[in-house]
Amino acid sequence: MYQRIIALLKKDILLELRQQHTFYGILLYIASTVYVLHLSMPDNPDADVWNSLFWVIQLFVCVNTVAKSFLQESRGRMLYFYTIASPVEFIIAKLLFNLLLMLLMSIVSLVLFYILLNNPVNDGFKFIGIVLLGGISLSLVFSVMSAIAAKAQHNAALIAILGFPVILPQLLLLMRLSKSAFQEVFREGAILQLAGLIGLLDLLVIVMAVILFPYLWKE
Repeated sequence: MYQRIIALLKKDILLELRQQHTFYGILLYIASTVYVLHLSMPDNPDADVWNSLFWVIQLFVCVNTVAKSFLQESRGRMLYFYTIASPVEFIIAKLLFNLLLMLLMSIVSLVLFYILLNNPVNDGFKFIGIVLLGGISLSLVFSVMSAIAAKAQHNAALIAILGFPVILPQLLLLMRLSKSAFQEVFREGAILQLAGLIGLLDLLVIVMAVILFPYLWKE
C-alpha cells in the first residue's frame, strides 16, 4: 500500500515538474497579487490588516493551486488508476501532493509579504508554524472539494461553492491563532486549544476523504 502511495505521489511530482508553466503561473499570481497590495497599501500597514490580507491571499492561492489536482486527470487516466490502485491509496497520494505544494506556496507568500509589506510579526517562528498549519488545512479541504468537482463534469466553480462554507471556520480560527504572533495576549492554554481544534478539523477532513472518495471512485 505504501509503495503504491509513494509511486502515485512521485507521478504527480514528475507531472508538475514537466508542466512547469502551471507552477510558474501560480508563482506569478502570488507575486503579482502581493505586489499590487504593496502599491496600494501604506508603508507600515496595521498588524490586523496585514494578517487578514495574508490569509485571504492564502485562500485564493490554495484555490488556484489545488483546483487542478483532480480536474487535470482525464477519464482514461482515471480508468488506468482504477486498475492499479485502490481509492484510498489514490486520495492519500493526492492529499500528500497538494499538501506539499501548498506548503511551498505558503512559504513563498510569506517571504513576499515580509519583503514587500514589511514585517509586523513579533514572533516569526510561531507565525511560520501557524502558516504551515494553515497551508495543510487549506490544501486538505480544497483537495476534497476538487475531487467532488471533478466528478461533476469537471465544474471548477463547484470548488469555490462547496469549499468556502467549509473552510470559513478554519480560516477564522487561523486568523485568530496567528494574532498570537503579533503581541496579542492570550489566556494560558488558549493557543494550544486553537491549534488542537484546527488539527482535529484537519483529521476530520482526512477521515471524510478516505470514507467518501471510494463512492466517487466508483462513478
